[in-house]
Amino acid sequence: MNSDHQYDFQKQVNLADARLGTQSIFVTDDWFAAVDRMLQPEPPVWKEGVFDDNGKWMDGWESRRKRFEGYDYCILRLGVPGTIQGIDIDTAYFTGNFPPSASLEACFCAEGDPNEDTRWVEVLPAVALQGDSQHLHPIDDPAINNQPFTHLRFNIYPDGGVARLRVYGTPYRDWSNQNGDEQIDLAAALNGGRALACNDQHFGNMSNIINPGRGVNMGDGWETARRRTPGNDWVIVALGHPGEIERIVVDTLHFKGNYPDRCSIQAAYVHGGTDAQIETQSLYWQELLPAQKLEMHQEHEFVDQIKQLGPITHVRLNIFPDGGISRLRLFGKAVSN
Repeated sequence: MNSDHQYDFQKQVNLADARLGTQSIFVTDDWFAAVDRMLQPEPPVWKEGVFDDNGKWMDGWESRRKRFEGYDYCILRLGVPGTIQGIDIDTAYFTGNFPPSASLEACFCAEGDPNEDTRWVEVLPAVALQGDSQHLHPIDDPAINNQPFTHLRFNIYPDGGVARLRVYGTPYRDWSNQNGDEQIDLAAALNGGRALACNDQHFGNMSNIINPGRGVNMGDGWETARRRTPGNDWVIVALGHPGEIERIVVDTLHFKGNYPDRCSIQAAYVHGGTDAQIETQSLYWQELLPAQKLEMHQEHEFVDQIKQLGPITHVRLNIFPDGGISRLRLFGKAVSN
């Protein structure tokens, strides 16, 4: 498997992230460990010597030892529909109790949840699993890459435990019915926004800045290492839909001794090209928001400071010289492609 390909799909949004609203609506068995633990964004942990009423506490989903025919599975309702580019099945800390294999199916329900008539699409055929390991599988089927799904069915054969299921893809929103006068956060992950690239994410992942709600702690944001050379840090975000930006919010919640001194935003309407090409071209994008002073642990709202560039599809947030921010919100009106 090509490592570059792995890295590419892992830059997409994890659609199975509980922070987006993804949750289990059915599970055959989660006797040892609740299935919703498998959807948490934090890396799995090991708690030495910790037991509950049913056995050893494990950070993930774990079913009982099966003593009859069949296999265990769970059905997940995605917080936001999306197309799928890759899958990560992580069995961290599951050694003598991991499933030998697993598979993933998906479906699209225009309304409600799946029923006995629902047609499931095989996204990932049964693959072998190892204990205490990360299993990365790119999905290269265009029929799957371009079709949005609302629900997942994750099958483990025949039983056992999985620490994390991450399903990477692009959130889907039907923009055909969007009210052109409605102001919407065009960068939000729930609206299809994606963090494409950054120069550094040592302490906090770049994708955190477009997640719903305000950050829960300092780790739930984007934070760079301390800069020891001239220059500044930056992140590029693709909007979920082209639009004209009318209000910007930069939130430094929880960042106190490590917030950026200033920030600015460049923007462009990008026609085609690869993510790598966009990264290079972003140096020359026009200024959407001139450099603004930031303060610790607060939301900064900008309206009058925004320059009128017309419709845009991408932004480059520059922070000076380094540090961390919790969220970036780009409110505006969607325009036709």
